[in-house]
Amino acid sequence: MSRLHFRATPLFKEVKNMWNEPTKERMNKISKLYETEDVPLKEKQVHLHFFIGGCDWYICETDGKDIMWGFCILNNDYEMAEWGYVSLPELRDIRVNGWVEVDCELKALWKVKKAVDVDRIRIAQGWIREGSESKPVESINAESIRSPEQQINLREDRPC
Repeated sequence: MSRLHFRATPLFKEVKNMWNEPTKERMNKISKLYETEDVPLKEKQVHLHFFIGGCDWYICETDGKDIMWGFCILNNDYEMAEWGYVSLPELRDIRVNGWVEVDCELKALWKVKKAVDVDRIRIAQGWIREGSESKPVESINAESIRSPEQQINLREDRPC
C-alpha cells in the first residue's frame, strides 16, 4: 500500500500590501528624511495621507525605503496626536477584523499641501490659518471632535 502525501495550501494567499499603496514614483517625490529639518512644521509639505477608521498618518519625509516621518492622529485623539516616525511595512500589516486595510489617499484626490493647510493637523496643533478671522483653534473643545459614541466610551469607568 502506498502512502498519499498531501500538502496543505491556503485558500487565500496572504498579501502584505494595502489599498492604494503609493507607487515608487510617488514615494520618490517625497523629501528625504531630515531634508526639511529647517522648515517650520506649519510649512512642511504633506505628500501622502494614509488612513483607516479614525486614524490618519500625514507623510512629509521618507528614507526612500520604509521609514517615513510625518503627523499621526490615532483614534481621533487630537490631544495625543504627534509628529514622528512610522514604518510603511507596519502600516501594511494593520488589519481590522482580519481584512480591512490601511488606505492611502489616491494621487488624484490628495494634492501635496502645507501642514497648516491640512485641517486635522491644524486643529490638533492648535494653529490658526493665516488670514483667518475666526476664533483661535485653541478654543475648540477636543471632546466636540469625537463622535457621541466615543464620548460615551470615554466616560465609562474601565480599569487600566
